[in-house]
Amino acid sequence: MAANPSGPEHLSGAEQDWRVCVAPMIDVTDKHCRYFHRLLAPKARLYTEMITTGALLRGKVDRHLYFDEAEQPVALQLGGSEPQALADCAKLGEQWGYDEINLNCGCPSERVQKGAFGACLMAEPALVADCIKAMQDAVSVPVTVKHRLGLDYDDSYDFARDFVGALYTVGCRVFIVHARNAVLKGLSPKDNREIPPLRYDMAARLKADFPDCRFVLNGGIAQPAQAYGLLEEFDGVMLGRAAWHNPGVLSELSRLCDPDVVIPEPGQIVHAMARYADSEVKKGVPLRVVVRPMLGWMNGRAGSRHWRRTLSDSTQLSANDGQLIERAWAALVMQSE
Repeated sequence: MAANPSGPEHLSGAEQDWRVCVAPMIDVTDKHCRYFHRLLAPKARLYTEMITTGALLRGKVDRHLYFDEAEQPVALQLGGSEPQALADCAKLGEQWGYDEINLNCGCPSERVQKGAFGACLMAEPALVADCIKAMQDAVSVPVTVKHRLGLDYDDSYDFARDFVGALYTVGCRVFIVHARNAVLKGLSPKDNREIPPLRYDMAARLKADFPDCRFVLNGGIAQPAQAYGLLEEFDGVMLGRAAWHNPGVLSELSRLCDPDVVIPEPGQIVHAMARYADSEVKKGVPLRVVVRPMLGWMNGRAGSRHWRRTLSDSTQLSANDGQLIERAWAALVMQSE
Protein backbone atom coordinates (compact mmCIF):
# COMPACT_ATOMS: atom_id res chain seq x y z
CA MET A 1 0.00 0.00 0.00
CA ALA A 2 1.37 3.39 -0.96
CA ALA A 3 1.78 6.01 1.71
CA ASN A 4 0.62 9.61 1.67
CA PRO A 5 2.49 11.30 4.50
CA SER A 6 1.56 14.88 3.66
CA GLY A 7 -2.23 14.56 3.99
CA PRO A 8 -3.58 16.96 1.31
CA GLU A 9 -5.94 19.67 2.46
CA HIS A 10 -9.63 18.86 2.45
CA LEU A 11 -11.85 20.12 -0.38
CA SER A 12 -9.88 22.96 -1.91
CA GLY A 13 -6.46 21.32 -1.92
CA ALA A 14 -4.95 24.80 -1.62
CA GLU A 15 -1.37 23.58 -1.64
CA GLN A 16 -1.90 21.16 -4.49
CA ASP A 17 -1.10 21.75 -8.13
CA TRP A 18 -3.49 20.96 -10.98
CA ARG A 19 -1.60 22.92 -13.66
CA VAL A 20 -0.52 19.82 -15.61
CA CYS A 21 -2.77 16.77 -15.48
CA VAL A 22 -2.93 13.52 -17.42
CA ALA A 23 -6.49 12.39 -18.05
CA PRO A 24 -7.97 9.16 -16.75
CA MET A 25 -8.21 6.87 -19.78
CA ILE A 26 -9.70 3.38 -19.70
CA ASP A 27 -7.20 0.72 -20.80
CA VAL A 28 -4.47 3.36 -20.93
CA THR A 29 -3.54 5.04 -17.64
CA ASP A 30 -2.70 1.93 -15.67
CA LYS A 31 0.08 1.95 -13.06
CA HIS A 32 2.78 1.23 -15.68
CA CYS A 33 1.69 4.18 -17.82
CA ARG A 34 1.61 6.41 -14.75
CA TYR A 35 5.10 5.32 -13.68
CA PHE A 36 6.42 6.28 -17.13
CA HIS A 37 4.54 9.58 -17.18
CA ARG A 38 5.94 10.49 -13.78
CA LEU A 39 9.47 10.18 -15.16
CA LEU A 40 8.52 12.51 -18.01
CA ALA A 41 6.70 15.05 -15.84
CA PRO A 42 7.86 15.07 -12.21
CA LYS A 43 5.09 17.37 -10.96
CA ALA A 44 2.14 16.42 -13.17
CA ARG A 45 -1.04 15.15 -11.53
CA LEU A 46 -1.79 11.64 -12.74
CA TYR A 47 -5.17 9.90 -12.76
CA THR A 48 -6.11 6.25 -12.66
CA GLU A 49 -8.38 4.65 -15.17
CA MET A 50 -11.99 4.93 -14.06
CA ILE A 51 -12.63 2.22 -11.45
CA THR A 52 -16.23 1.36 -10.67
CA THR A 53 -17.50 1.04 -7.15
CA GLY A 54 -18.59 -2.50 -7.91
CA ALA A 55 -15.09 -3.50 -8.97
CA LEU A 56 -13.67 -2.21 -5.68
CA LEU A 57 -16.36 -3.45 -3.33
CA ARG A 58 -16.70 -6.87 -4.91
CA GLY A 59 -13.26 -7.39 -6.47
CA LYS A 60 -9.64 -7.54 -5.44
CA VAL A 61 -8.86 -4.15 -3.97
CA ASP A 62 -5.09 -4.46 -4.23
CA ARG A 63 -5.26 -5.28 -7.93
CA HIS A 64 -7.15 -2.06 -8.59
CA LEU A 65 -5.58 0.31 -6.09
CA TYR A 66 -1.92 -0.64 -5.71
CA PHE A 67 0.47 1.96 -7.09
CA ASP A 68 4.11 2.85 -6.73
CA GLU A 69 4.81 5.79 -4.42
CA ALA A 70 6.85 7.33 -7.23
CA GLU A 71 3.58 8.02 -9.08
CA GLN A 72 2.37 10.64 -6.59
CA PRO A 73 0.60 12.98 -6.84
CA VAL A 74 -1.97 10.52 -8.18
CA ALA A 75 -5.76 10.70 -8.14
CA LEU A 76 -8.27 7.87 -8.04
CA GLN A 77 -11.16 8.25 -10.45
CA LEU A 78 -14.34 6.46 -9.41
CA GLY A 79 -17.37 5.49 -11.44
CA GLY A 80 -20.63 5.10 -9.59
CA SER A 81 -23.88 6.76 -8.54
CA GLU A 82 -24.65 5.45 -5.05
CA PRO A 83 -23.45 7.85 -2.33
CA GLN A 84 -22.63 5.21 0.26
CA ALA A 85 -20.79 2.98 -2.19
CA LEU A 86 -18.78 5.95 -3.43
CA ALA A 87 -18.01 7.01 0.13
CA ASP A 88 -16.76 3.50 0.95
CA CYS A 89 -14.57 3.47 -2.16
CA ALA A 90 -13.27 6.98 -1.51
CA LYS A 91 -12.23 5.84 1.96
CA LEU A 92 -10.38 2.89 0.41
CA GLY A 93 -8.65 5.28 -1.96
CA GLU A 94 -7.50 7.50 0.88
CA GLN A 95 -6.29 4.49 2.85
CA TRP A 96 -4.21 3.38 -0.12
CA GLY A 97 -2.58 6.80 -0.34
CA TYR A 98 -4.33 8.55 -3.22
CA ASP A 99 -4.04 12.34 -3.19
CA GLU A 100 -7.50 13.03 -4.63
CA ILE A 101 -10.77 11.25 -5.31
CA ASN A 102 -12.40 12.18 -8.62
CA LEU A 103 -15.96 11.33 -9.68
CA ASN A 104 -16.54 10.52 -13.34
CA CYS A 105 -19.44 12.53 -14.74
CA GLY A 106 -18.09 12.69 -18.28
CA CYS A 107 -17.81 9.23 -19.82
CA PRO A 108 -20.47 8.80 -22.53
CA SER A 109 -20.07 5.08 -23.34
CA GLU A 110 -23.22 2.97 -23.43
CA ARG A 111 -21.66 0.44 -21.05
CA VAL A 112 -21.14 3.17 -18.47
CA GLN A 113 -24.64 4.52 -19.04
CA LYS A 114 -26.10 1.09 -18.29
CA GLY A 115 -24.42 1.37 -14.90
CA ALA A 116 -26.21 4.72 -14.43
CA PHE A 117 -23.02 6.73 -14.05
CA GLY A 118 -20.60 8.73 -16.17
CA ALA A 119 -21.92 11.60 -18.29
CA CYS A 120 -25.57 10.68 -17.80
CA LEU A 121 -25.19 11.75 -14.15
CA MET A 122 -25.13 15.36 -15.32
CA ALA A 123 -28.90 15.06 -15.72
CA GLU A 124 -29.14 14.45 -11.95
CA PRO A 125 -27.13 17.22 -10.24
CA ALA A 126 -28.85 16.69 -6.88
CA LEU A 127 -27.76 13.04 -6.87
CA VAL A 128 -24.21 13.99 -7.84
CA ALA A 129 -24.18 16.54 -5.03
CA ASP A 130 -25.23 13.81 -2.60
CA CYS A 131 -22.41 11.61 -3.91
CA ILE A 132 -19.83 14.37 -3.54
CA LYS A 133 -21.02 15.19 -0.02
CA ALA A 134 -20.86 11.54 1.04
CA MET A 135 -17.31 11.21 -0.26
CA GLN A 136 -16.23 14.47 1.38
CA ASP A 137 -17.60 13.28 4.70
CA ALA A 138 -15.61 10.04 4.35
CA VAL A 139 -12.16 11.42 3.44
CA SER A 140 -9.81 14.33 4.09
CA VAL A 141 -8.31 14.51 0.59
CA PRO A 142 -9.90 16.70 -2.12
CA VAL A 143 -13.00 15.30 -3.80
CA THR A 144 -13.29 16.56 -7.38
CA VAL A 145 -15.47 15.96 -10.42
CA LYS A 146 -14.74 15.52 -14.12
CA HIS A 147 -17.67 16.50 -16.31
CA ARG A 148 -18.79 17.66 -19.73
CA LEU A 149 -20.47 20.95 -20.61
CA GLY A 150 -23.81 19.43 -21.52
CA LEU A 151 -25.72 16.43 -22.79
CA ASP A 152 -26.60 15.57 -26.37
CA TYR A 153 -27.26 18.74 -28.37
CA ASP A 154 -28.31 21.10 -25.59
CA ASP A 155 -25.74 23.92 -25.70
CA SER A 156 -27.36 25.87 -22.86
CA TYR A 157 -24.87 27.51 -20.52
CA ASP A 158 -27.47 27.39 -17.76
CA PHE A 159 -27.29 23.58 -17.73
CA ALA A 160 -23.54 23.56 -17.07
CA ARG A 161 -23.75 26.43 -14.58
CA ASP A 162 -26.53 24.78 -12.60
CA PHE A 163 -24.67 21.47 -12.51
CA VAL A 164 -21.52 23.12 -11.17
CA GLY A 165 -23.62 25.22 -8.80
CA ALA A 166 -25.26 22.17 -7.24
CA LEU A 167 -21.85 20.70 -6.45
CA TYR A 168 -20.53 24.05 -5.26
CA THR A 169 -23.23 24.19 -2.60
CA VAL A 170 -21.89 21.01 -0.97
CA GLY A 171 -18.29 22.23 -1.05
CA CYS A 172 -16.79 20.93 -4.30
CA ARG A 173 -14.13 23.39 -5.41
CA VAL A 174 -12.19 21.60 -8.16
CA PHE A 175 -13.84 20.93 -11.53
CA ILE A 176 -12.22 19.24 -14.50
CA VAL A 177 -14.18 20.36 -17.53
CA HIS A 178 -14.07 18.41 -20.76
CA ALA A 179 -15.18 21.34 -22.88
CA ARG A 180 -17.59 19.45 -25.12
CA ASN A 181 -21.06 18.01 -24.78
CA ALA A 182 -21.52 14.29 -24.34
CA VAL A 183 -23.83 12.75 -26.93
CA LEU A 184 -25.34 9.75 -25.18
CA LYS A 185 -26.89 8.06 -28.21
CA GLY A 186 -25.45 7.66 -31.69
CA LEU A 187 -21.81 8.50 -31.07
CA SER A 188 -19.02 6.18 -29.96
CA PRO A 189 -16.66 7.22 -27.15
CA LYS A 190 -14.08 8.04 -29.84
CA ASP A 191 -16.56 10.20 -31.74
CA ASN A 192 -17.52 11.89 -28.48
CA ARG A 193 -13.90 13.02 -28.13
CA GLU A 194 -13.89 14.56 -31.60
CA ILE A 195 -17.30 15.47 -33.01
CA PRO A 196 -19.07 17.65 -30.39
CA PRO A 197 -17.51 21.10 -30.80
CA LEU A 198 -15.07 22.41 -28.24
CA ARG A 199 -16.36 25.39 -26.27
CA TYR A 200 -13.52 26.79 -24.23
CA ASP A 201 -15.45 30.02 -23.90
CA MET A 202 -18.20 28.31 -21.92
CA ALA A 203 -15.65 26.69 -19.61
CA ALA A 204 -14.18 30.17 -19.09
CA ARG A 205 -17.64 31.48 -18.14
CA LEU A 206 -17.83 28.83 -15.43
CA LYS A 207 -14.46 29.98 -14.15
CA ALA A 208 -15.71 33.57 -14.07
CA ASP A 209 -18.97 32.66 -12.31
CA PHE A 210 -17.25 30.53 -9.65
CA PRO A 211 -14.05 32.50 -9.03
CA ASP A 212 -13.08 30.71 -5.82
CA CYS A 213 -13.05 27.33 -7.60
CA ARG A 214 -10.32 25.70 -9.61
CA PHE A 215 -11.17 24.81 -13.21
CA VAL A 216 -8.98 22.42 -15.16
CA LEU A 217 -9.58 22.43 -18.92
CA ASN A 218 -9.70 19.17 -20.88
CA GLY A 219 -10.40 18.45 -24.53
CA GLY A 220 -8.47 19.11 -27.74
CA ILE A 221 -5.23 20.07 -26.01
CA ALA A 222 -2.31 18.61 -27.93
CA GLN A 223 0.59 21.07 -28.10
CA PRO A 224 2.70 22.29 -25.15
CA ALA A 225 2.55 25.96 -26.21
CA GLN A 226 -1.24 25.75 -26.59
CA ALA A 227 -1.58 24.17 -23.16
CA TYR A 228 0.71 26.70 -21.53
CA GLY A 229 -1.24 29.58 -23.07
CA LEU A 230 -4.51 28.22 -21.67
CA LEU A 231 -3.05 28.43 -18.17
CA GLU A 232 -3.50 32.20 -18.37
CA GLU A 233 -7.25 31.59 -18.16
CA PHE A 234 -7.60 28.28 -16.34
CA ASP A 235 -6.10 26.76 -13.20
CA GLY A 236 -4.85 23.74 -15.06
CA VAL A 237 -4.91 21.75 -18.27
CA MET A 238 -5.53 18.05 -18.68
CA LEU A 239 -3.99 16.18 -21.61
CA GLY A 240 -5.50 12.91 -22.73
CA ARG A 241 -4.72 11.22 -26.03
CA ALA A 242 -1.85 13.62 -26.71
CA ALA A 243 -0.03 12.22 -23.68
CA TRP A 244 -0.60 8.70 -24.99
CA HIS A 245 0.32 9.23 -28.64
CA ASN A 246 3.17 11.68 -28.04
CA PRO A 247 4.26 11.41 -24.38
CA GLY A 248 7.11 13.87 -24.87
CA VAL A 249 4.60 16.73 -24.71
CA LEU A 250 4.42 16.17 -20.95
CA SER A 251 8.09 16.99 -20.52
CA GLU A 252 7.85 20.02 -22.79
CA LEU A 253 4.84 21.39 -20.93
CA SER A 254 6.46 20.70 -17.57
CA ARG A 255 9.49 22.76 -18.57
CA LEU A 256 7.28 25.64 -19.69
CA CYS A 257 5.36 25.63 -16.40
CA ASP A 258 8.39 25.22 -14.18
CA PRO A 259 11.75 25.96 -15.86
CA ASP A 260 13.57 24.73 -12.74
CA VAL A 261 11.95 21.30 -12.77
CA VAL A 262 14.53 18.52 -13.11
CA ILE A 263 13.44 16.08 -15.80
CA PRO A 264 15.64 13.03 -16.32
CA GLU A 265 17.49 12.78 -19.63
CA PRO A 266 15.98 10.29 -22.11
CA GLY A 267 18.76 7.80 -21.43
CA GLN A 268 18.05 7.98 -17.71
CA ILE A 269 14.35 7.40 -18.33
CA VAL A 270 15.21 4.39 -20.48
CA HIS A 271 17.38 2.93 -17.69
CA ALA A 272 14.65 3.56 -15.12
CA MET A 273 11.98 1.92 -17.27
CA ALA A 274 14.22 -1.08 -18.00
CA ARG A 275 14.74 -1.62 -14.27
CA TYR A 276 11.05 -1.12 -13.60
CA ALA A 277 10.13 -3.55 -16.38
CA ASP A 278 12.39 -6.24 -14.96
CA SER A 279 10.84 -5.82 -11.51
CA GLU A 280 7.31 -6.04 -12.93
CA VAL A 281 8.16 -9.08 -15.08
CA LYS A 282 9.27 -10.86 -11.90
CA LYS A 283 5.74 -10.26 -10.59
CA GLY A 284 4.26 -11.92 -13.67
CA VAL A 285 3.48 -8.78 -15.70
CA PRO A 286 4.16 -9.27 -19.44
CA LEU A 287 6.79 -6.90 -20.82
CA ARG A 288 4.42 -5.80 -23.60
CA VAL A 289 2.09 -4.28 -20.98
CA VAL A 290 4.89 -2.24 -19.41
CA VAL A 291 6.27 -0.83 -22.68
CA ARG A 292 2.93 0.10 -24.31
CA PRO A 293 3.01 3.71 -23.05
CA MET A 294 6.52 4.17 -24.47
CA LEU A 295 5.74 3.42 -28.13
CA GLY A 296 5.04 7.02 -29.17
CA TRP A 297 7.71 8.61 -26.99
CA MET A 298 10.31 8.95 -29.75
CA ASN A 299 7.93 10.34 -32.38
CA GLY A 300 9.72 12.93 -34.51
CA ARG A 301 13.21 11.59 -33.82
CA ALA A 302 15.39 9.74 -36.30
CA GLY A 303 14.96 6.03 -35.66
CA SER A 304 11.50 6.36 -34.11
CA ARG A 305 10.04 3.77 -36.48
CA HIS A 306 12.62 1.20 -35.41
CA TRP A 307 11.94 2.09 -31.76
CA ARG A 308 8.21 1.41 -32.18
CA ARG A 309 8.82 -1.73 -34.20
CA THR A 310 11.20 -3.16 -31.60
CA LEU A 311 8.94 -2.45 -28.63
CA SER A 312 5.91 -3.94 -30.37
CA ASP A 313 7.64 -7.02 -31.78
CA SER A 314 5.82 -9.98 -30.25
CA THR A 315 8.78 -12.32 -30.67
CA GLN A 316 11.20 -10.05 -28.83
CA LEU A 317 8.62 -9.11 -26.21
CA SER A 318 7.88 -12.74 -25.44
CA ALA A 319 11.34 -13.07 -23.86
CA ASN A 320 10.15 -10.67 -21.12
CA ASP A 321 13.56 -9.06 -20.82
CA GLY A 322 13.53 -5.41 -19.76
CA GLN A 323 16.85 -4.91 -21.52
CA LEU A 324 14.87 -4.81 -24.76
CA ILE A 325 14.13 -1.18 -23.89
CA GLU A 326 17.87 -0.49 -23.57
CA ARG A 327 18.58 -2.17 -26.92
CA ALA A 328 15.85 -0.20 -28.67
CA TRP A 329 17.31 3.02 -27.23
CA ALA A 330 20.86 2.11 -28.26
CA ALA A 331 19.70 1.46 -31.83
CA LEU A 332 17.85 4.79 -31.93
CA VAL A 333 20.92 6.69 -30.67
CA MET A 334 23.06 5.08 -33.33
CA GLN A 335 20.64 6.12 -36.06
CA SER A 336 20.55 9.67 -34.66
CA GLU A 337 24.32 10.11 -34.82
